[in-house]
Amino acid sequence: MSFVVIEKPNPSVTVITLNRPERMNAMAFDVMLPLKETLEDVAHDNDTRAVIITGAGEGFCSGADQKVSGTIPHIEGLTPTVIAQRAGKLLDDIILGIQDMPQPVIAAINGAAIGGGLCLAAACDIRVASHEAYFRAAGINNGLTATELGLSFILPRIIGAGRSSELMLTGRDMGVEEAERAGLVSRVVARAELLNTAIEIADQIAGLSRVGIELTKKMILGGLESTSFRSHMRNEMTAQLYVRLTTKNWDESVAARAEGRKPVFKD
Repeated sequence: MSFVVIEKPNPSVTVITLNRPERMNAMAFDVMLPLKETLEDVAHDNDTRAVIITGAGEGFCSGADQKVSGTIPHIEGLTPTVIAQRAGKLLDDIILGIQDMPQPVIAAINGAAIGGGLCLAAACDIRVASHEAYFRAAGINNGLTATELGLSFILPRIIGAGRSSELMLTGRDMGVEEAERAGLVSRVVARAELLNTAIEIADQIAGLSRVGIELTKKMILGGLESTSFRSHMRNEMTAQLYVRLTTKNWDESVAARAEGRKPVFKD
């Protein structure tokens, strides 16, 4: 049985499904290792213009597996402390891998996104959810910290510092309606419509300029990390002028509008 399933509903969209529904797609390493490899492979698939991550069954991802965590390779002879460091890096690499992919990544959140599952969802560029979805920064409930996998950096930038602090310090659940109001998810739909909604968004992205989309993703993520508004504005302008002056995309958009058709961007 494969714990990570790859499907292509059309040539330009790849769906990655965490496929361990009996464990709510928990982050055991026998799931996370193939996920890391899959993300790397899909990032290099030049036919894929947008990526969707979802979970099988009733949950999106329930975070750390509390029964069987699995093992990681290349740890022979290492102490538990060093093994923990290696394991942590593998999980960090998954979050960074999502953000480093040239393609935008859409989280189709079909149920619980708990602990590391919330981190996984937050790392994606776009989040859509079913009515059954909910979110929890669970570490604090387990006697640990609620801060992991970049959550204390990215969540305040998505929903604000005050709400993030309350969620992470109390460990309470955020329902999907609150998540939509806060901006954590952009759309809430019936579970039966969730994947099709994500595919529709992916298709919209696939119809646009590849270089325009890739640079826009970089600029959005760069804005999260920028310490200077002026510096980030200059970077944005550099990206805009790069596309404007090195492609015919602008001319094509003007011509298509005049001719009443959709533009075909060749970058």
